[in-house]
Amino acid sequence: MTLPSRPLRLGFIALSDCAPLAVAQEKGFFGLEGLNVELSREASWANIRDKVAMAALDGAHMLGPLPIAARLGLSGEPSAMIAPMSLNLNGSAITVSTALAEAMRNADPQAMDARPRTARALASVIAQRREAGAAMLTFAVVFPFSVHNYQLRYWMAEAGIDPDRDVRITVVPPARMTARIASGDIDGFCVGAPWNAQAVADGHGEIVIYAAEFWSVGPDKVFSVTEGWAAREPQALQSLLRALIQAAAWADEPGNRAELASILAHQRYVDAPIETVARSLVGSPPYSREEPGADSRDYIIYHRYAASFPWRSHAVWFLTQMLRWGQIGPDVDIAAAAEAAYRPDLYRAAAASLGEPAPIVDEKVEGLHTGPWTLDEASSPIAMAPDLFFDARRFDAAQPQRYAASFDIGRFRED
Repeated sequence: MTLPSRPLRLGFIALSDCAPLAVAQEKGFFGLEGLNVELSREASWANIRDKVAMAALDGAHMLGPLPIAARLGLSGEPSAMIAPMSLNLNGSAITVSTALAEAMRNADPQAMDARPRTARALASVIAQRREAGAAMLTFAVVFPFSVHNYQLRYWMAEAGIDPDRDVRITVVPPARMTARIASGDIDGFCVGAPWNAQAVADGHGEIVIYAAEFWSVGPDKVFSVTEGWAAREPQALQSLLRALIQAAAWADEPGNRAELASILAHQRYVDAPIETVARSLVGSPPYSREEPGADSRDYIIYHRYAASFPWRSHAVWFLTQMLRWGQIGPDVDIAAAAEAAYRPDLYRAAAASLGEPAPIVDEKVEGLHTGPWTLDEASSPIAMAPDLFFDARRFDAAQPQRYAASFDIGRFRED
């Protein structure tokens, strides 16, 4: 088989987690694999989904739950999309307006001083506003089928807030979040880097919790193609995966993070001030203008801790959230849906050709490890990070319905 003679067209959204695509292009990893690639910055996740489905794009940077939702026909006509690689862990955060942050601090200063912050102070503000007859608070997420939607809902619900009844949740493209919070159209949002840092830098927002505090190494974006394209172009897909794996490894090297910030800040990619982009790469962005962020490279992770591997347990977790919030019903075969959408077999083939270690299992239990650990179920041992949830729950992909039904607030209950 040969590589396509035409350029491959790959889509992305202006976010720091498009880094593997940007780096593969700018540092020549696509070229080293004999690929001619055109990167196309898209306006929204709906555009990304539709263009991949219609073959206007050969593949794309995509929300982790979106290939699953597309296969199930939850976001338009069914489309057999697959995720053969993860692009990052962490990288997002929940931000509220400075006015709401002040109201939360006045309502429950102890909750606002804690780390990780729960939504307890927000629950107090919501109760006060309800009693006063004030309008419902509005929060934005990037898409209904996104880790951002599920993180925001989970975080709120743990404090007794029903996200379907106590607040309004709307959809806003990532790059528009800071403008919308500045205008007062929304009171908070959950989005990926660098837009939380931008809201803080502009003086319009305060970060209340990082994704890395919500779930120490939670999934976020994937690289996605259609199943049909993968079948027609197996060599091109393997070449793309090899280039992206190498680019992700480059992006995670501490010495490369400053250059990575420069690449991403360019108008071709994120088109944001380099200082803002760097705040999420060389450490963690400030929570507010008065409170610095944590000195950790784990705010966003591209390659370390098997970050590039498309864990089917991550796909199952997304499906449990879809079930919890009524996006799917109990009739959906969760294990089958995860197996169809997430393709670790394709990743393993590319990793093996590079001599890169890869897990030999498709799933792992999340929330078990309080400190660094080693994944021995791999082609060679892989250093892993703590994987705790902020509420200390554990997630076992073998029992998805039980997990989805275990929450006090949600739309699903086991019979």
